[in-house]
This record gives sequence, C-alpha cells and structure tokens, in this order.
Amino acid sequence: MSVERSREWKGMAPRQKARVFDAMKNARVVNGAIIALDGVDVSHRLKLEPRKTESQKRYARNLSVMGRFAEENGGFVSALYEPCVTTMERFPSLSQSDIARLMFIATYTGYDDGRIRHDNGIALTRDTLTKLIGISRARFSEFYRRLLAEDVLREEDGAILVNPTVFQRGESSEEIADLQRIRLYRQTIRGLYEEYGKGRDVKQLAIVFLVIPFLHFNTNIVCYNPREYYYDNISPLTVDKLAALLHYADSAKLKRAMNGVKLGGQPVFVFVEDVHDKRKRRIVVNPRVVFAGNAEGLEQVRALSVLFN
Repeated sequence: MSVERSREWKGMAPRQKARVFDAMKNARVVNGAIIALDGVDVSHRLKLEPRKTESQKRYARNLSVMGRFAEENGGFVSALYEPCVTTMERFPSLSQSDIARLMFIATYTGYDDGRIRHDNGIALTRDTLTKLIGISRARFSEFYRRLLAEDVLREEDGAILVNPTVFQRGESSEEIADLQRIRLYRQTIRGLYEEYGKGRDVKQLAIVFLVIPFLHFNTNIVCYNPREYYYDNISPLTVDKLAALLHYADSAKLKRAMNGVKLGGQPVFVFVEDVHDKRKRRIVVNPRVVFAGNAEGLEQVRALSVLFN
C-alpha cells in the first residue's frame, strides 16, 4: 500500500472501513461504477483489476525476467532449425567460416520485414556488408553467391532479405512447421564476431551455431534429445560424439576450440560433471549467446555453471 493510500485508510471512520471491506467482497459494478451493498458508490475508494491465476502471474514474471535478459544482451533474432539435423546437412555448400559470418549477418535482420539493415534503419548493401564482415570483395562475392544458392538470403527490389525459415525478428514472427526457434542475442554475437570473426579464429565461432540443433530447449545442454521435458531424461552428447557429428577428426581439437571462445572473460562453452556418469562431462552453452528457454530454465543453466552468473 502506498503512503498516500495508507494515510487515506487511517483517515477513514470505522463505518467507512467496514463499507470498503464489504464492497471488496460483495460490490456490484453498475455502468462502470463500484456500488456497495448499501447502494453507496465507492469507486473513489476502490479500483477494478483483473484477478490473475498463479500460472498467469508466473508467466508475467517469466516475461519480465526474459525481457530484461534480452535487453542486457542487445535484443535477439530467432534462428529456426530442425532438432538434431546438422547445419552441414541443411546447408551443404556452406563452410564453417561461412556459418560464423552468416550468424553475424543475422543480427542485422530487420524488425518484422526480414530486410538486412543497420540498427538505425538504413539498408545494408553488398558493399556495406563486405566492409562490416571484414573480408575481401572477391571472398565476399563467393560467400554471398553461396548464401543466395542455399536460399538463406534473397534479393528483392534492390534489398537483401533473410529467408524467414532461417532467421526471424519481430512480434509477428511466423511459425514454420517442423522447425524450432532459439534466440541469438545480437549484442553478444556481434561482440564475439569482433573478437573472433575477422581472423583465423572465425571457425571457432561457428561452433556456436553448429551446436544449436542439439541444444536442450531449457538448459542449453548439448544432447541427443533437445525437446525432452524432464531434466533427468536428458541424454547428453559427449565431446567425442559431437566431434563426429560436426566432422572433426580430432575431438581434442574440438574441445580446445570450444575452450578458446570467451565472452568478456566468461566461457561460451563449459564442461560440467555428468551427474549420472562422473567419467563424462556435459557440454553447456552460455545462455547470453543463444537460449530458447524461460526464466526457470535460465536459473537451471546458471545453476549448472556459476560461470554464467
């Protein structure tokens, strides 16, 4: 109760207080006015508010938590994918370097219309994209042709658009049958690209995008069954198995590459002890980079690794 309301309450006579209590339980609403049982209009004392169920209150809290989390990380773009289908299967002509650069381009997806644009609304052209990505004009031309051939990017009336079955951004984002969605946090991805995307480490950055089809929807554990609801039934992927799926001949090399990617000093990938088999370790991805879950899931991820807090 506010100070003003508290003072008002203290200033009421006992009969007024009794009427307000009674109205809170038994009042009628007539033409927008709140009428007590004795017929007195008590609208100046009370206000109507919708009563929320516990699930509605929990949903609102979740939205608030996830909204603040998105704001802290620069908002997000949704990446659409088919669970357990590798990116190489989906886009066979794209190299690992291509995938890292594509993930960076995705953060410039326009709100609602899918046009590739700067945050100030100015459209990105092939020339400005070349400079933004930081590669030569010749290499960009080859890269861009592959994106068009895979139908990841499209050209329409002189504008560059992203295919909505690959990336979407905005309130009106459409659902695509058989595809799941995950949030790519824009500020985080851009920061990582500045650190790793413009040199020899660009392939390391691609691992972030490559593991998405295997990320558990609410804990960011890399696993075989990413849609499993019950935590105890999650079947984690070991580094050896992940290396095979991502076409790494040497699993130790993959683990070194994953350990080498940092986000402001924090790891992007951590290896935590598997509660079911202490000889194995679960791979967990930092939710500030990619995350599909809710507020409770965010708490779970942070509980798995204090390094994410």
